[in-house]
Formats: sequence, C-alpha cells, structure tokens
Amino acid sequence: MDRASLASWIERYERAWRTPGTAQLDDLFVADTTYRPAPFDDLLVGLPAIAVFWDAERQGPDEVFALTYEIVAVDGDTGVARVEVDYGDPPQRRYRDLWIVTLDADGRCTAFEEWPFFPGQPRAAPFPT
Repeated sequence: MDRASLASWIERYERAWRTPGTAQLDDLFVADTTYRPAPFDDLLVGLPAIAVFWDAERQGPDEVFALTYEIVAVDGDTGVARVEVDYGDPPQRRYRDLWIVTLDADGRCTAFEEWPFFPGQPRAAPFPT
C-alpha cells in the first residue's frame, strides 16, 4: 500500500456510502473482511455482516455530509487516516475518526478499524463512585 492507494480506497468508500444499497461493498472489501466500527465494538466478519451494519447506520443516499481526510501513516499493507465527517447543512453532527485500513494487492480491504470521536464525548471514562 502507498498513500495514493489508501486515498483511492477512502474515496471509493465515501462513494459507496452515498450509493443506495450495499452492492459496492465487494469492490471495497474481500469476502472475509474484518470490520470494527469502534475500538470496543464487536468485530464484524464478512460482507453480509458489513452490509447489515451499513444499512442500519446510514440514512440513505441522500444523507447530507461532508467527508475530509488526511493520510497519517502507511506501513506495509496497512494505513492510518484521520477522517472528519460533518453531517447536515449546516453541520449538526461532527465526527473525527482514525481509520486503520489493511489493503490487499488488489486494493480491497482485508481489515478495517474505526476510532470515532465526537464533540461532548468525555476523554476518559468516569471512575465508579
């Protein structure tokens, strides 16, 4: 992987997210991809599980959002990107994420992990009292 292939994959991901249905998932992910939507969420395995997740998370192809990203690092077949997504116009929700993406030689993802953060989220879990 290089920075250009990771950038291309992120742009394809965004296009797929904006497209009705989940048919484009097989262009992004290998059949047995692992996908973790947040650090402590259950691991999703395979295209059917990812399709169910995408359908539940998206508002549809008309969802208004702007996505920007910055490639942070690439090492071997794995890259890290800082991704910011503003939902609504004007923006009503903002997420800043770290994406850890592993790509195969064909540019399809074999492992995806997201670390989402949003305003108002505490930096640390409160200690029990």
